Parts: sequence; C-alpha cells; structure tokens
Amino acid sequence: MMRKIILSLAMSLDSYIIDENGSYAWITGDGDHSLDTDEKFNFNAFLEKVDIVVMGRIAYEDAMMELFKDKRVIVATRKDMKDHDNVEFIKDDVIGYIQKLQQEEGKDIFLYGGSVLVDHFMKADIIDEFIIGIVPMILGNGKPLFFDNNPSVKLHLDRYTIQEGLSVLEYSRR
Repeated sequence: MMRKIILSLAMSLDSYIIDENGSYAWITGDGDHSLDTDEKFNFNAFLEKVDIVVMGRIAYEDAMMELFKDKRVIVATRKDMKDHDNVEFIKDDVIGYIQKLQQEEGKDIFLYGGSVLVDHFMKADIIDEFIIGIVPMILGNGKPLFFDNNPSVKLHLDRYTIQEGLSVLEYSRR
C-alpha cells in the first residue's frame, strides 16, 4: 500500500498560516470550552502515524525540531545546505523525490508547510489527506495557506474536534 501524504496545519478563519510579521503566536483557542467535543485532536498520536516530515526551508527555520527528532525530515530549499542528523535538504524536484518515497515501505508522510511548498504539492495534486485547524481569528493579512490556480479537490469530512473554539477538520479525498 502506498504511503499517504497528509497536510496538517493551522490557519486563521481567513486562511492565513502566519501573520504579516511572520508570527504564529496567534494560534490559540478562545478560552471558551462550552462547545468542546469530548474527543480532542491528538498531535502526538498523529505523529506516531508518520515517519517522514516534509517542509520548506523557512518552516524548517521556525519549526520546533525536537518534535521530529525520531522522524526523517526532508527540507525543500533553493539554498546549498548540508544534511545533518535526521535532516536532509533537497534542492531539485522535491515532488518527484517524495513520490518515490511514497512507494517505499513505511508510515505516512507529513506535509508540514509552508505555503510555497504546499502550493507545489497542491498543483501536483498529490495530497491525500488534509488536517486543518481553524483558529478563531481573522488576521486580515499574512501568508495564505493556498495560492491561486490549484486543481479542484473533492473532500470528505472524516472527523472533527473542537477545543476552545479551535476546530480541527480532518478530510480525505473522495
């Protein structure tokens, strides 16, 4: 069975993944538990399902890499950077490289971000699942999750959880 590519990240209600200052500090709930679902999204359980994390260089520079210490991390970049520990830097054809890895035995592949890399995966139409946290915030400006001219992708809502107004929606292709 082929590994799935799973995009998982949070965005504002108006679809931004970072604010205009490059900050993620706004990614919090609203403090109100009145509409919380009994089940909560478990990021650690999600990480157990993946053994490869793919991200762009800027996301890599901002990431809490401790979360991925036992994962193979692949960073797409235009810069010359040296591989180290569990981190591998790819300059050319990251899409083709990941598609080859999909054919190998292993767990699923976590598409971590950022938006430029996600755009390449969207245009290649190879994301299998989308786990999107909707943060109760309208930013008005920042870096959007999706750019223009992507293919249409029909999705099925498989699961949702709500905690402090932060909705996590889990979709698969239909």
